[in-house]
Amino acid sequence: MSTTATTAAQNAVPVTKEMSFLDRWLAVWILAAMAVGLLLGRFVPGLDTALDAVKIGGISVPIAIGLLVMMYPVLAKVRYDEMDRVTGDRKLLTLSLFLNWIVGPAFMFTLAWIFLPDLPEFRTGLIIVGLARCIAMVFIWNDLACGDREAAAVLVAINSVFQVVAFGALGWFYLQVLPSWLGLPTTSADFSVWAIVASVLVFLGIPLLAGFLTRVFGEKAKGREWYEEKFLPRIGPWALYGLLFTIVLLFAMQGEAITSQPLDVARMAVPLLLYFVLMFALSLFASKAVGLNYAKSTSVAFTASGNNFELAIAVSIGAFGITSGQALAGVVGPLIEVPVLVGLVYVALWVGPKLFPGDPTLPNRRIAGARS
Repeated sequence: MSTTATTAAQNAVPVTKEMSFLDRWLAVWILAAMAVGLLLGRFVPGLDTALDAVKIGGISVPIAIGLLVMMYPVLAKVRYDEMDRVTGDRKLLTLSLFLNWIVGPAFMFTLAWIFLPDLPEFRTGLIIVGLARCIAMVFIWNDLACGDREAAAVLVAINSVFQVVAFGALGWFYLQVLPSWLGLPTTSADFSVWAIVASVLVFLGIPLLAGFLTRVFGEKAKGREWYEEKFLPRIGPWALYGLLFTIVLLFAMQGEAITSQPLDVARMAVPLLLYFVLMFALSLFASKAVGLNYAKSTSVAFTASGNNFELAIAVSIGAFGITSGQALAGVVGPLIEVPVLVGLVYVALWVGPKLFPGDPTLPNRRIAGARS
């Protein structure tokens, strides 16, 4: 082992110890936010109706504010001048498209039918969740796990384009065509193209443009060193504040529905848990198999395992009604996804050195290199 490598190994420390207090205890804050939201929704009469009434074009304004506050700091960190490094990586792009638009929907369809054959509304809701690929919270999980920010930005942008183009067609295929081929009951649903486009524009387009313009003008005015060492640390915590705010609102709006049907929630929780964990594991190992490094593999894994809960809920409500089982399934999605993906952040940090030994993009090696 070289002297540099030896020094790096000696200086390397668990990356969780390098996290801020807020980051290190994120799982606790998220569980607390979920509990507060559920209690508010359950015991504050009319709160869910009042929050749901504040909409523009079918988009919940309170949740949109939370998501925009959450995503802006993360997208302001992206080095947009390095995007060509990602867009030229065909293995990365091809694998992500395959996992997101072939494997993910098919896997959720299979789990929904295995675990909910007698509950068609919940089954349909889970299938819709599987079609809504993640374009928001993935940035938080990817950042916490020290994934490749530029790769995540590109992959989410591609998912957004495919959502607009393919969501309706895939919904028709998995709810009508494939069940018909298999001799299973079919479901008819009309998906609002506007809901899909609005979700992409609001939850990705606005914060992406804001992050890009902030970096361009910030670096031009003060330089990259000031931007990354002074400005970004100031706005960084707001991503997690926005996340916690969004979680409280989401569960406050649906707290009564969730707490009043615990057995139904439990039945939907099993396939969702399996989906998030197994999609993450499959994506991480597949990325390793095709030769991607830790940072890019982590980005692929989180973009493939996460889902766009806001779109899934909006589509379910638009197609089946706010009191439908499909809408409840959409709400249960983030109830399971949020704590599970937080846990997978720690799994990624733990398994990274074992699965990618010697990889220079590993969090510990970055820390060690900075100190040596």
